[in-house]
Amino acid sequence: MKPLPRLLYWSMVPLLWVAVLASAAGAIYCKHRARELFVDLEHLNSGRDELEAEWGRLQLEQSAWSTYSYVENVADARLHMRIPASTDVEMPPP
Repeated sequence: MKPLPRLLYWSMVPLLWVAVLASAAGAIYCKHRARELFVDLEHLNSGRDELEAEWGRLQLEQSAWSTYSYVENVADARLHMRIPASTDVEMPPP
């Protein structure tokens, strides 16, 4: 096997330096992009947490509005509905 000429070695050194610098620049860019994406992810997680808290409040409000006592109070106050007396209730024969 024949050794490569010196000129070929010296011409490869700048090419290798360029390759090393390009690789370093690529690694720096990837790290920077990963940090940007992580910040975006944290903002989205924060928004999700706020929406989950609001959802919990809405579910609590819905359960309060659908309780039997609330429905009975609304029926009595707004619609003037009353529970019929037992003498007014008729049961059909089976």
